[in-house]
Amino acid sequence: MPSLPASGRLIVLWLAALLTALLLPLAAARADAPFITTFAAEVPASDLVPGADGYGPLREDLAVVPVLKGQETLGYAFVTSDFVGTTGYSGKPIHVLMAVGLDGRLLGVDLVKHSEPIVLVGIPDARIRKMVGGYVGMDLVAEAAEEGSAHEIDIISGATVTIMVIDDSIVRSGLKVARALGLGGLAPTAAPQGPRFEIDPEAPAPADWLTLVGDGTLRRLSLDVGQINAAFAAHADPRAAERPQPGAEGDIFIDMVAGLVSVPGIGQSLLGPAEAQNLAGWLAPGDHALMLAGRGAYSYKGSGYVRGGIFDRIVLVQGDVSIRFRDRMHRRLGALAATGAPEMTEMDLFRIPADSGFDPTEPFRIQLLVQREVGPIEKVFTTFDLGYDLPDRYLRPLAPPPAAQAAPEEPSEAAAQAQLWQRIWQDNRGRIAALLTMLGVLTAAFFFQSFLTASARLTFWFRIAFLSTTLVFLGWYANAQLSVVNLMALVGSLRGGFSWQAFLLDPMTFILWFSVAAALVFWGRGAYCGWLCPFGALQELTNRLARLARIPQVTLPWGLHERLWAVKYILFLGLFGVSLASIEQAEHLAEVEPFKTAIVLKFDRAWPFVLYALVLLGIGLFVERFYCRYLCPLGAGLAIPARIRMFDWLKRYRECGNPCQTCARDCMVQAIHPTGEINPNECLNCLNCQVHYQSKTTCPVVIRKLKRRETASANTAAVRETLEQAIQNHPNVKGKAHV
Repeated sequence: MPSLPASGRLIVLWLAALLTALLLPLAAARADAPFITTFAAEVPASDLVPGADGYGPLREDLAVVPVLKGQETLGYAFVTSDFVGTTGYSGKPIHVLMAVGLDGRLLGVDLVKHSEPIVLVGIPDARIRKMVGGYVGMDLVAEAAEEGSAHEIDIISGATVTIMVIDDSIVRSGLKVARALGLGGLAPTAAPQGPRFEIDPEAPAPADWLTLVGDGTLRRLSLDVGQINAAFAAHADPRAAERPQPGAEGDIFIDMVAGLVSVPGIGQSLLGPAEAQNLAGWLAPGDHALMLAGRGAYSYKGSGYVRGGIFDRIVLVQGDVSIRFRDRMHRRLGALAATGAPEMTEMDLFRIPADSGFDPTEPFRIQLLVQREVGPIEKVFTTFDLGYDLPDRYLRPLAPPPAAQAAPEEPSEAAAQAQLWQRIWQDNRGRIAALLTMLGVLTAAFFFQSFLTASARLTFWFRIAFLSTTLVFLGWYANAQLSVVNLMALVGSLRGGFSWQAFLLDPMTFILWFSVAAALVFWGRGAYCGWLCPFGALQELTNRLARLARIPQVTLPWGLHERLWAVKYILFLGLFGVSLASIEQAEHLAEVEPFKTAIVLKFDRAWPFVLYALVLLGIGLFVERFYCRYLCPLGAGLAIPARIRMFDWLKRYRECGNPCQTCARDCMVQAIHPTGEINPNECLNCLNCQVHYQSKTTCPVVIRKLKRRETASANTAAVRETLEQAIQNHPNVKGKAHV
């Protein structure tokens, strides 16, 4: 298709300017009011607390509103995300509207907003809300006495992390509000009294394992099969006792040991000098590190972190602080250096970020979640605590600052966020380097495509190797699969107040989107869709295998094919329109993309989503890149701005399409019109047409040129031979020859 005329470009630019003009005022109008003001307006007081008839005004000192019945105050309502910053799989807060009574008991709990992918796609929302509603009646006074562990968590299989995040948010925010308002007799958390302490970097640690365990440097949680069976026998779900842990009662279920190896002496003793030095290089200033080692039938890590990046069986708890470890906060440990250390099946280091609020001089506990299957897909859970209190020998009094010295200023929120994303980029520098290498190789291939496509064999194997890397590294390993949800999130951020910080927290996605934006100007959408999309790579590679297996390929009639193009644009515009009204609803509908199922979760998902992805891949065995051609809303979203690209790199002959149809018949997505034009909206830049463009065996134009050259060369040789013979036969020449 010819490039967009000037009038068309003006229309595109005008629409973009109009959209910007509509969104920027919305961004400027963003309010910084607490979440309670928004959700109190959406949820009537009577729905949150039976018998209530309204809310009072927002308190000036705390983000809470009174819950009223006439003139009587029944309690106070608030939103968890106004008090705690815990996030789940999505990286976004889970907003729970709560009301706590004057006696410190929860009067109402309502899950009002979340963006959790596991909850959204695998578990009915009503089930999650029912679980959250079960917190009504919780006694925060008892929770304060037991440091938040006076209740049992109602875990839902398949949403372990999400449920634990919700539980953590409810308990910690409830305690903060109850203490701040003195509800149920709770007093505000007292300021630390007496001398404060800091880590003594010179304090040595024992060199042998037994002494380390005996003096409290290492703390241990040891559970046998009998203890586990007894705990589940007392579980509220009677099915838990019906499937006891196999083995003798004295067999080790789990033997878990913890040590704070960021303390220099402990790190030297447990890890050895070389590993302790590596640990110091891994930790940023203010970070701490916890060593966990375990053996037995049960793993404290499990395998959930491989799929979701979160270790869902362990959590560090210290007062109002709870820390969940992600894969980027984790390192495997090869061996223990302490003399007499037992053989452990698991040994790991976990980084505790400096901005987490963790104080190594104060006691904390590691909460271990133990699960038991009670059905084909159902599990029940119970928890055990490993308490840790750093021995006094590793501490020294913290000297007060000089009286004349001014206290250092607290870093601003922007500075703290900048430190966070910079640390994430530092932790992912290996992945980033690999991605930048891929982008460099692809850019060179495009710029020097005439050299690459001169060899059909080289082009074929280069493409297979690159697509395999895209699928395995970008997709299944780094989970760097772009989605139309990213585009909707960008629009949402413009409406709610744009911030680079949110996008910089995911370096792989940020770099990919930046490269896509640049590629749209040079090559159109094909640079991403044809080379860097993991699901697109999966489709093409499986289709290649299908061809090797001689599975017949289906070519749709041009008229039907051209009309089916429009489907993906309709899907994109529909999702975009829904996202302007509700980003959460748009995320639900964005499941038309199978990316999350096939790439991010590697098919480890509820069966309807797996079936949908497999059906698309199955059709793709017969119709190459079926999903890319007709259904992909992301491809449609990229194709619209790609029409303003500045360059046309794909070379064509005047004879292309009239009469020659070689490239059109061999185009894997039928992006070449019968008249010879390449449709830039549909082209995936596979470079196959450029291989034909130079081919001496398939392109009629090239073949014709070669024949003309051969004919001309032959004619020239014949003329030369005739002239030479005439000269030799000339009388003067002959006569001279006989002289």
